[in-house]
Amino acid sequence: MVNGQDALAWIQALSQLLFIAFLIALFLGLNQRIQVYIWTRDIRSKLVILEGMAEEARRRTLDYLARNNAKSPESLLNKIVDFFVIEPVSIEPTDIIRRLDHLVNIRIARFREEFEKAMPSSDLVTRSRAEVSAEITSALTLIQRIVKHYLLLGEKTRNWILIMQLQLLMPQILRIADSYRRALNDFLAGYPIGDSAGPLVVLKLSNFSSNWVEVEHDTVVTDVDFEGRKLILVKARGPASTVGKPGTAVEKIVSELTSKGVKPSLLLTIDAALKLEGEESGVTAEGVGAAIGDIGPEKIRFERVAAEHKIPLRALIIKMSLEEAIQAMNKKIYEGVEKAVARAREIILAETKPGDVVVVAGIGNTNGVGQ
Repeated sequence: MVNGQDALAWIQALSQLLFIAFLIALFLGLNQRIQVYIWTRDIRSKLVILEGMAEEARRRTLDYLARNNAKSPESLLNKIVDFFVIEPVSIEPTDIIRRLDHLVNIRIARFREEFEKAMPSSDLVTRSRAEVSAEITSALTLIQRIVKHYLLLGEKTRNWILIMQLQLLMPQILRIADSYRRALNDFLAGYPIGDSAGPLVVLKLSNFSSNWVEVEHDTVVTDVDFEGRKLILVKARGPASTVGKPGTAVEKIVSELTSKGVKPSLLLTIDAALKLEGEESGVTAEGVGAAIGDIGPEKIRFERVAAEHKIPLRALIIKMSLEEAIQAMNKKIYEGVEKAVARAREIILAETKPGDVVVVAGIGNTNGVGQ
């Protein structure tokens, strides 16, 4: 039999052996490999969810195209999903805005032509919703492809820092992807979304005028009298899902006015804006500059025309989250729209006088917001 001292000696020897094995494992990075394995498993489980979202969006888009008698919906969607735009050379900034604007216009034209050829019997609104549906599918597909790329790259190069960073970002990535997934329902149903706040404010300022005229591609304008002022109101044409070209339209309007010797006294832009975490949705704020989430070409047109003619350029925003911006407009955002209408009127009355001309542009996607 083993006495107590022998048992104690065995326990001590075993403890020392385990401690040495533990040190060797630490030295060889076994603990790190275990952690990387856990991270990888977590990323893969979330990647399955992302792939499911992309596949669901693809299936629903194909179904929408088929229901509207689109020709070769599978081929059309594959072409749109893999479509890309190469950014212009920025090392030489000369005329970069003109070059970027040219590329954006080509992209818009190509998309429109593809859907017009595939859906000749459908109206503009139906085609625009199909286009947005395809773009959401493209976005979700791109998200899952990028996540998969960095996961495989991290595993291939044994880059545990890359895998750790990806794992930490996965909750945020899933949140964005889920927002796009849920937004698909609202776009296809034709509901006004949070980003429709700007056009809806302008529509309310017009007292729901029926005298809208297309002044630029997918962009309409009307004018109304307000407390002795002439308001020229600009928005994208609805209820199709489009943002129009408000900067180009305003540039054209101001050019025509100044050629007749009339200078606008105020240029007011109204748009949705992303709120910070902790801020309340639907809150309005005002400032100076062009309130437009454009990549450059349209925004700079507001700035250039205002600077050239020395027109005060004012901004009014309605705060919301990313989810609220691309999903059906909720009560808080609608209340924010009402507040923005009231605040826009206050700004116009405070900063102009009777007889003045004021240009107001409602920026945003007009899905579900007609005129």
